[in-house]
Amino acid sequence: MRRINQKPGRPLAMLLLLLPFLAVVLAYSLASDIRRTANPADKLLPAPAQIVETAERLLTEPDKRSQKILFWQDTGASLRRLALGVAIAAGIGLVAGLGIGLLPFVRAGLAGFVAVVSMVPPLAILPILFIVFGLGEVSKVALIAIGITPFLIRDLSQRVLELPGEQLIKAQTLGASSWIIAIRVALPQIMPRLIQAVRLSLGPAWLFLIAAEAIAAENGLGYRIFLVRRYLAMDVILTYVAWITLLAFVMDYGLRRLSQRAYPWVEGDGL
Repeated sequence: MRRINQKPGRPLAMLLLLLPFLAVVLAYSLASDIRRTANPADKLLPAPAQIVETAERLLTEPDKRSQKILFWQDTGASLRRLALGVAIAAGIGLVAGLGIGLLPFVRAGLAGFVAVVSMVPPLAILPILFIVFGLGEVSKVALIAIGITPFLIRDLSQRVLELPGEQLIKAQTLGASSWIIAIRVALPQIMPRLIQAVRLSLGPAWLFLIAAEAIAAENGLGYRIFLVRRYLAMDVILTYVAWITLLAFVMDYGLRRLSQRAYPWVEGDGL
């Protein structure tokens, strides 16, 4: 049997899934031991036990001044900004994608503009957003929305354009208006694509969020990472990085499960 037709069983698949993670942990542990053997005061690669101890402290001990656990406060602030930015981008992307994909006049007026705007590096306009919206929440949410909206629009509009023409013709033959075609024919078919596009946008969305919080914020995961970097507190930084990674994974997994349940005919064996 050819290798492209061979599939691992469930136990082997689980082992293969864990192997890369175990390899990374082992490599880090060895590198940390080597550096700490050469210099016991080394801060660059703290021991795994130290990271675990720091994580426990961050998750349970309140701040002496505010009497609040800053870790959860930072998490809540970042998740609110991320959720609002992604929701705004998804809403705009869905409406604009339907318009560009279905309406020739909208496509002629917006498709080229969106294509050009999507080439603008979002981080390059961050200073402009701070000047226009100030250093508060609006500028951070705006950066996330502006950063991922063009991608969502282009992806969803392309999916609408790929819809079989026969469906649109039949709907018109039965007397459906443009609005009904958009809601009853196109929308149900691009919703799975919207979920997939949002999944792919989570990585850039986190990047924009961390960048905005690092430059101007009073709380948030990105703010805390860049605040403690001056003290070379790698145990704190690594804890926050691991937590951000876990949050991103849980979000992606949740969206994938939502897509599988709502649209089981779309999901395959992919990531």
